[in-house]
Amino acid sequence: MAQNTSIQYLKGIGPKRAKSFALRGINTIEELLYYFPRRYEDRTNFSNISELKEGDFYTIKTEVLSGGQRNSWRRRAFSITEAALADKTGKINCVWFNQPYLKEYLETGASLILYGKVEMYNGRMQMNNPEFEFIDCEDDDSLNIGRIVPIYTLPQGFSQRSMRQLIKNAIDEFLPKIKDYLPFDLRSRNNLLNLAQSLLNIHFPQELTLQKQALMRLSFEEFFIFQLPLVLRKLRRKEKKGIRHAIDGKLIDDFISGLPFKLTSAQQKVLEEIKTDMASGQAMQRLLQGDVGSGKTVVATLACLIAIQSGYQAAFMVPTEILARQHYTKITAQLAGLVFSGCKIRVGLLTGQDKEKEKIYQEVKEGEINLVIGTHALLQEELRFKALSFTVIDEQHKFGVGQRALLPKKGNNPDVLILTATPIPRTLAITLYGDLDISVINQLPAGRIPVKTLHFSQQGREKGFTIAKEELNYGRQAYIIYPVIEESYALDIAGAKKMFVELREGEFKGFRLGLIHGKLKAKEQQEIMLKFRNKELDLLVSTTILEVGIDIPNATCMIVAYAERFGLSQLHQLRGRIGRGNLQSFCILISDAQTEESRARLQAMVSSSDGFRISEEDLKIRGPGEFFGNRQHGLAELKLANSLTQMQLLKAARQEAIKLLSQDARLEERPHQLLKEKLLQRFPEYEKLMLVG
Repeated sequence: MAQNTSIQYLKGIGPKRAKSFALRGINTIEELLYYFPRRYEDRTNFSNISELKEGDFYTIKTEVLSGGQRNSWRRRAFSITEAALADKTGKINCVWFNQPYLKEYLETGASLILYGKVEMYNGRMQMNNPEFEFIDCEDDDSLNIGRIVPIYTLPQGFSQRSMRQLIKNAIDEFLPKIKDYLPFDLRSRNNLLNLAQSLLNIHFPQELTLQKQALMRLSFEEFFIFQLPLVLRKLRRKEKKGIRHAIDGKLIDDFISGLPFKLTSAQQKVLEEIKTDMASGQAMQRLLQGDVGSGKTVVATLACLIAIQSGYQAAFMVPTEILARQHYTKITAQLAGLVFSGCKIRVGLLTGQDKEKEKIYQEVKEGEINLVIGTHALLQEELRFKALSFTVIDEQHKFGVGQRALLPKKGNNPDVLILTATPIPRTLAITLYGDLDISVINQLPAGRIPVKTLHFSQQGREKGFTIAKEELNYGRQAYIIYPVIEESYALDIAGAKKMFVELREGEFKGFRLGLIHGKLKAKEQQEIMLKFRNKELDLLVSTTILEVGIDIPNATCMIVAYAERFGLSQLHQLRGRIGRGNLQSFCILISDAQTEESRARLQAMVSSSDGFRISEEDLKIRGPGEFFGNRQHGLAELKLANSLTQMQLLKAARQEAIKLLSQDARLEERPHQLLKEKLLQRFPEYEKLMLVG
């Protein structure tokens, strides 16, 4: 196809300049056309300087009155470039940090277009680090003036003007040759522009209405291509024969009656959903969402017991060795005394550090171990099961795409239960995880007291330390979390190692402190956690290695230093390490948050302890791409589409994918040939899936 032509053959590029584009993932004409503007400037009507208000963003057309450069008195190597600019209505100052080359361009009389936030400094209006573009005073080029102008994230060595011209060259030469791979009837039903119109108006819209229509078409396209593999995978799964489990029995009843607590109604509901799947004879693929501490693990353990009482084995994979050992210890204790077919249930532990691997391999292969708990070590080729029928994958986003698929391959279409403590709104989960069935535990166990979350500045951190010391004096335990191990001068933050020494000799002198981080050997980590669990340590200084799953009921206080350095969901995960018992717990955030985004994160943490609400706020703040990460290749394709703000469009795309694949799963009909080619170009691994059936 013409759009697959190498970008080096486009007028104005060539082999050398093509390398800059390659660093941005742009190698073909098609990838250039799909390199969308990050925003637009309405240059049909610039704001006057006299109209500017503090705190708002503006685009203005100005002329340089004077310019200069100086070094920061704090850091000599740090340059500050200043300029006084004006239009017919007023003056404004601009400051650029560490961009010394600008001095050469800020000649008196030069014309600039500026975009930035207006602030007040010493009683004068100022823009700090505004985006800028030099123009000719008489510039009447239709790409740059007098229209809605696209603004791009630039490859190295290119200006906005040169980037626009290259995009225009590509559109002029290749747009007439582009074929639309969305079927005509689908476009008609959903009132979508064709591809050529959409690409033209996403780059160079004549008016905002056309830009919005182009955005809708291209967002729908991204959602649709994203949904096709998910829907196809779900259709194929329903065609596969799974294992029919015996869901009722004395083993399950004995386990539940032996628990020191009653299952919540939410846990019972989810357990019934899992039982229905396991009895169906179709391979289960279920995502279990639940807030931190909601009791997902006990439900997963019950599902493992269903597999065991049916005469099969189960596997439970977790992301860290600390969590694997914790699960092993807890589940082994819960299963102690349970007997099935005259034998005690045996649980095995397999991590990368185990010296008895060969023995575990043999016992699993012979069926002597009923349930094996481990890290990615479970994926090793040497581990073979006698009869694996159920797999649990905890915090699946911690594993690679290929890793997640390997564990189920060790059985004959085993049931798969995926656990996540990063909940998202149910309607969004159903659509984005379209290949999975969804269960939700939205209820905490009885007796849990919500964690109190407090925010102090760096200057007020002593108040946080006082709360922690009060808890320690009551015989309880606490964590202090740092974002880095070593001190970072670049980030201007202290590290866990340095602060461990300072806290031990200063604020927390007289208490027993421990230090844990990811660079310690697994054995050292295990020894420290064991000491903390056994109350041989009062305070644990740590990095985010504690983020997932650690369960110490006596830990009632957590201080998070430099809290602005953590994501919202990460902060919520960390907070979930306390409040595990029936005591009031405190999460103390220490931060001098400078940005609106970091302040919003901290406010969300202080105002809510509900993981689902937290996740909604995180989605709003970060956007879906950063929130979900690359769950699979599809999420990397969502360049324009926003699954939070375009929910109805996402649902429509999913319904169209279901309709299409239900009629033509292999995409063999003539109107679907281009679509099939595009799908396999982006997701080549789905060719086998498409050929099944």
